[in-house]
Amino acid sequence: MAEALQSARHYTLGLFDCFAAMGYDSLARVPHIATINPPLWELGHTAWFAEWFILREATSSHPADAARHSLLTRGDDWFDSNTVAHRSRWTLDLPGAGALKTYCHEVLDRTLDKLSREAGVDEALYPYRLALAHEDMHGEASLYTLQTLGVPVADRLLPAQLLSGPSSEIAYPGGTLVQGSAQEGGFVFDNERQAHPVYVAPFRIDAGLVTNAQFADFVADGGYQNRQYWSAAGSAWLMRQERSSPRYWQRDGEQWRTMRFGRLSTLAPSEPVRHVCLFEAQAYCAWAGRRLPGEAEWEYAALSGQAGFGWGQLWEWTSSAFEPYPGFVADRYREYSAPWFMTHQVLRGASFATPSRFASARFRNFFMPGRDDIFCGFRTCAL
Repeated sequence: MAEALQSARHYTLGLFDCFAAMGYDSLARVPHIATINPPLWELGHTAWFAEWFILREATSSHPADAARHSLLTRGDDWFDSNTVAHRSRWTLDLPGAGALKTYCHEVLDRTLDKLSREAGVDEALYPYRLALAHEDMHGEASLYTLQTLGVPVADRLLPAQLLSGPSSEIAYPGGTLVQGSAQEGGFVFDNERQAHPVYVAPFRIDAGLVTNAQFADFVADGGYQNRQYWSAAGSAWLMRQERSSPRYWQRDGEQWRTMRFGRLSTLAPSEPVRHVCLFEAQAYCAWAGRRLPGEAEWEYAALSGQAGFGWGQLWEWTSSAFEPYPGFVADRYREYSAPWFMTHQVLRGASFATPSRFASARFRNFFMPGRDDIFCGFRTCAL
């Protein structure tokens, strides 16, 4: 745990330095984009969250539930995401980057000291595991913010590039899946708890993700112009975006090129297509005569142990709305799941930017259907 916390903080600070190299350590220089936070705010918030649950021994995320004051005089006023509106994060009178880095180091040092005296039981380790998961998620969010802003990333901080996957299809017999986590120990988020049986009908699913070459065929066949492939919500999204190909794609003669962290490169045909939203994935499926898998189908396949089903290159859109499992109860981090039920869509798996310690076949990621800035792709099922 100590090594993981140190690794996560080192990564957080390394990514922040990439922002700073482009001047984005200043709030005034960061574009106002709804899908990102100013990097300076992200830096302070990540350390503040760990301080809140570990050092301040908060019993929940409610603003009154911390047992101690922050190391920062106005830490709660600056970094509590429950009370600091997104649009206001560009106008806060935050400390400078140097002061917040010092805060990050001080919180980590005190956290490691406190951890060294903890009992090795789940209840005692819960706040550390929560803070680690939170920092791992924000690390990935920082990486897709770097992509959004076109900021180069040092090679030592950039995870391995995507690999091509098998193009075959796997048939599964179906049956009863115990969906959700049944484990008593360890750590899971609240939306994954309350394990329950779900019947999964027989299905056939792609062994790998839809590739750039496959998606380029959809584009070439007028997929973005033919509205018969698009849902009503998808058509509305498409009109707002004025999109005729995936985000970051650029036509260069007979080939496609793409922007990756501020650098233009040739699009590899065999790589999984990425930075496509749910609506684009649905439209492709309608064109191809396929469908997206439900999250229970995806989990069934990932846990089956059958060779060939590869995952972990990109988060994968499913056909499932983000809903609570039966018996859902919010955890100490009360706002993690409950506010987003029924408005967000489930993605499964992990991406190349997800730390391996965080990846789980049962983990439920969730985003708004129109998000295409995240590291996401999709696979399809037979109708």
